[in-house]
Parts: sequence; C-alpha cells; structure tokens
Amino acid sequence: MATPKQRQKTRRLLVQALYSWELGGSDLATIEAEFHLDNNMAKADAEFFHEVLHAVPKQLTVLDDSYAPHLDRTVAELDPISRAVLRLASYELAERLDVPYKVVINEGVNLAKTFGPTDAYKYINGVLDKVAGQLRRLEVEANRR
Repeated sequence: MATPKQRQKTRRLLVQALYSWELGGSDLATIEAEFHLDNNMAKADAEFFHEVLHAVPKQLTVLDDSYAPHLDRTVAELDPISRAVLRLASYELAERLDVPYKVVINEGVNLAKTFGPTDAYKYINGVLDKVAGQLRRLEVEANRR
C-alpha cells in the first residue's frame, strides 16, 4: 500500500507525464520509461503511475466530458497543465473510490498551485468541487451532514 507521500509524488509525476504526452505526442511506453529513468520511482507509487498514465488517454473523452460542463470555456481553451490536473483528478474521482473526494480535490489544487498559471488553483478547486458532487454525490452529501 502506497503512503500519502508516495501518492503525492506520483501525482506530481503524472501531471508532468500527461502534459508531456499531450504536447509531445510520444507514446505512453516511451514516456513511462523516461519517467522511470529520470525520477526516483522508489519514492513514488509505480503501479498507480502506470495505471493512470495508461487509463487517462484511453478514457480522455469521458474524463473531459465529466468536467467540461463546469468550465467557463472549452476544454481546448484550458492551459495544458490545468487539463492534465483536471484529467488526473477526474480519473481518481471516477475510478479510485478508495481515495476520498476531499483528498482528490486538495491534491488537484496543490498540483495547480505548483505547476499551473497564477490563480489556476482557485478555478481548479471550483471545477473539481462540482465534478465531485456529480461523480461522488453520496460521499459528498454524507460529508456535508
């Protein structure tokens, strides 16, 4: 079982890898191999990295459709870092029910603070809050009581 620190590091690497995939057009196996060479994956969750890196591109339309209604612009108009953060977080909200929705939102906000444009984290927070309400409605409602 990965520790919270390992998952945080993995999410940071995933945002970078998804950004690289979108902008560079390299195949996922090459990106994954490069990240394993260039980063200390012993301090990350390699299984989670592999899972998400390969799942997000396969589910791209579904993931983008999960947050697109909550945007004030098109998905294409988002900066690539915000897209990577929203895709990663939307995947976790939809597929990783073992991760509490508040953790997913908090991690997304922190990733936007680290990598995104100024104040992007506020926008990401608002969008992910709405996505969580949609994908994890029962969990969100139970938490608000």
